[in-house]
Amino acid sequence: MAYFRKRGSTWSYTIDIGRKPDGRRDQKTVSGFKTKKDAQLASAEVLREVEDGTYVKEQDITFEQFVNEWLELYGDNVKESSVRVRRHESNCLVALFDANTKIKDITPRIYQKALTDLKKDGYAENTLAGIHGTGRMIFKKAVELKIRKDDPTQYARIPRVQKTVEELEQETEIPKYLEKEELAVLLRTAREKGLEGDYAIFLTLAYTGIRVGELCALKWTDIDSDEETITITKTYYNPSNNTVKYKLQTPKTGSSKRTIEVDKLVIQELERHRLKQNIIRMKHRETYHDKNFIFTKTEDKFGYPHYIKFVENRMARLLKLSGLSTNLTPHSLRHTHTSLLAEAGVGLEEIMERLGHSDDEITRKVYLHVTRTKKKEAAQKFSELMSCL
Repeated sequence: MAYFRKRGSTWSYTIDIGRKPDGRRDQKTVSGFKTKKDAQLASAEVLREVEDGTYVKEQDITFEQFVNEWLELYGDNVKESSVRVRRHESNCLVALFDANTKIKDITPRIYQKALTDLKKDGYAENTLAGIHGTGRMIFKKAVELKIRKDDPTQYARIPRVQKTVEELEQETEIPKYLEKEELAVLLRTAREKGLEGDYAIFLTLAYTGIRVGELCALKWTDIDSDEETITITKTYYNPSNNTVKYKLQTPKTGSSKRTIEVDKLVIQELERHRLKQNIIRMKHRETYHDKNFIFTKTEDKFGYPHYIKFVENRMARLLKLSGLSTNLTPHSLRHTHTSLLAEAGVGLEEIMERLGHSDDEITRKVYLHVTRTKKKEAAQKFSELMSCL
């Protein structure tokens, strides 16, 4: 049953949409229609949904309130680091709306404008993609929980960002990595001038291509000296760089869990490192954080694993001492590993598997850059051979 009323120059309708928990009639009133016919058409659509059982009574919860609820639900099934990213991205959207904005009142036009405003604020295209991805997740859950009827993000598009010449040039740049002669210099510097544990750390990174977080999380049970393998099953997480507040999380992706064959040189160096570590463990056995980590603090907080920033600082010191580019990072050793494997003739698929990638554009760039150079060298050698005929 629908009731229509004219107030001033506009019409409104009131319809029954069911019963409240206490048995009283639950009604919906909507106003602002220019004509009675407009109100009749709109009410007829809602009544049809009520009869079909598809009607959703949208709630008066604010967008910010629902985002906080959603983050709690989202956090039940993902890593803390993922929640941290989603919280940052959702906060970018929350900041664009008034604190009293109801989630049910955000239309497709309002949502699209929010993305456009973020672009005007200078957000990069990749960042916008992440924010939009989070927005889609938020509204999908709102529809699922019947907080609102539809999803305003469904047809939204990320505004295209006009890239500068410099940005286009950078897209074609190959990630920074060390040539094999430069890597030899870095490792020699680590061995001769490095601080405690440096050589073992950077030898392992260079010869395995593992991520720094994976290195910090390594335990002695991950090393098989007989088979000469290292197994990756976890990664280190510590955004505050507080030594005692670290967490171990599952690897970055499903393919990141893997077993890597390593050179005997690495195993031997790790065994030497272990002997030194055992001396420290025995000396400080009463306070030692004995969780079987490989790369641990040797001053204060003994036995706790190194945090990622520690490894970065140690590499910066070695780069300076060796005269190599200080723009390189521990992650550059991962690209270095890729380039040397490619140069040795290892296929891209095998390299991806070793690095724990299902697919990775940067690894592909490094690989194609190295193999393209080798193909040019082969063509040049062929030409030189033919010129002698």
